[in-house]
Amino acid sequence: MADKVKVFCIMFNNEDKREYSAGEVLSGHVVVEVSTGVSVQIKAVKISTRGCAQVCWGEGTRQASSPSSAAIANTSSQCEQVEYFSISQTLKETPDGEEFISLDEGHYEFPFHVELTQMPLVTSFKGKYGSVCYEVTAVLQRPLNQDQTVNREFSVISHVDVNSPWLLSSVSTNNKKMIGCWIFTSGPISLNVNINRRGYCNGESIPIYAVIENCSSRLIVPKAAIYQIQTFMANGKTKSHTKLVASVRGNHIPSGCTDTWNGKTLKIPPVSASILNSSVIRVEYSLAVMAQIPGAKKLKVELPIVIGSIPYNGIDSRSSSLSSHFSMDMSWLALALPEVPEAPPNYADVVSEEEFELHSPSYSQSEELERQLGGPAFAYIQEFRFQPPPLYSEVDSHPVHS
Repeated sequence: MADKVKVFCIMFNNEDKREYSAGEVLSGHVVVEVSTGVSVQIKAVKISTRGCAQVCWGEGTRQASSPSSAAIANTSSQCEQVEYFSISQTLKETPDGEEFISLDEGHYEFPFHVELTQMPLVTSFKGKYGSVCYEVTAVLQRPLNQDQTVNREFSVISHVDVNSPWLLSSVSTNNKKMIGCWIFTSGPISLNVNINRRGYCNGESIPIYAVIENCSSRLIVPKAAIYQIQTFMANGKTKSHTKLVASVRGNHIPSGCTDTWNGKTLKIPPVSASILNSSVIRVEYSLAVMAQIPGAKKLKVELPIVIGSIPYNGIDSRSSSLSSHFSMDMSWLALALPEVPEAPPNYADVVSEEEFELHSPSYSQSEELERQLGGPAFAYIQEFRFQPPPLYSEVDSHPVHS
């Protein structure tokens, strides 16, 4: 009887581990506890580990073929399923020649060890019209009773590194809208929005740089929001669902005024990572900046963003290796240089006016020197008396040939 089995469940060895990745090992044990004073006959204890994505939605109602017949509410469904892996194991089975195994009262544990496929997996997700699910199913086969089954889900993450070059690039867009029509046009409202990168993780804040110009006659309210776009694909058809996940509101902008956002922040709440590698489910995100206009359709711009799992390291990946190499090679310079560089000495401190006059030749002496040197004597004095000494060199740059 089924009530003889007091406990039948699946336990993981690492209950604190939140997510697994492709190639990792999932281990645990199946627990069977038999009630006191009874015994249970079993044929086998088996488990299967499976991962799949499935989508399904209805297309609506159809009319009956006969005009005289009433409309028939008949919903046609679009469903599709993709299996990523399926691994089966037998943990305990009846020996050859025997019909069953008898488990007396007590606590039993049957360990299992499953290595997930090395192929890229899709992140676990549950959406409006589909899901990506990974689970372990344990089966207790009974010879005289119906088999008992228990399921245990576990989460899988397909890592997205926001430090990838394509996710570090900035994104910008702009849009303009005229308010009114014909002779009643009051003026345009324009949006110019920029973000420094397109890759972020849960808990990060997105700094938004925007210029909202209101040249209309109406009071407008700017707003920024993050949307999650779920896209489901089955039988060549597509179904989408958009969900608001976070928003922030700006200050009112009167007519003829401009508001500038110099890094206005919008925090990302805990959401699923972007799913871009599935053939049936896609999960994408969009940052929208809009201007709500009373009595008119709002002006809106959207910038695509990606929610990853490996956080931003604060260094541009294109220059991180170069900068680290440079800093290592130049580390000695910090020890050699003074904290505050000294200013060069004043010329008057090096050569006083009295000393200059003392060593300057008289007019008659100058004529004699110029005749002997074949050029202006003052130029030679300036070059050799009042200039700093030449740099040290073991090779004489002005050799004297005898």
